[in-house]
Amino acid sequence: MINGAHVILYSQDAEADRAFFRDVLGYPHIDAGEGWLIFKLPPAEVAVHPADASSHELFLMCDDVKATVDELSAKGVECAPVTNAGWGLKTAIRLPGGGELGLYEPRHKRAHEL
Repeated sequence: MINGAHVILYSQDAEADRAFFRDVLGYPHIDAGEGWLIFKLPPAEVAVHPADASSHELFLMCDDVKATVDELSAKGVECAPVTNAGWGLKTAIRLPGGGELGLYEPRHKRAHEL
């Protein structure tokens, strides 16, 4: 069902943080377009996005978001409607404690497959 994770780090200096992951940590990466690097982690990914304040989001990844939502819904999990984000089909999974996890079917190459 869920076969990976995509972690987004928001940064006030995204280029510097990307360089750190690439050059200092030596993480393999892909360019998802226009210099947006996605890094291989064992067995996850980290992408650094610019932002005015630091925060984070967690997205789980799957091969077929609609089938995964159906499977989760059958188990009583509440999922938001699936939307097309361009880079993938995404939804959100409501956690029992009230929080949300992102879930998406990526259309880009997956860095964790490097």
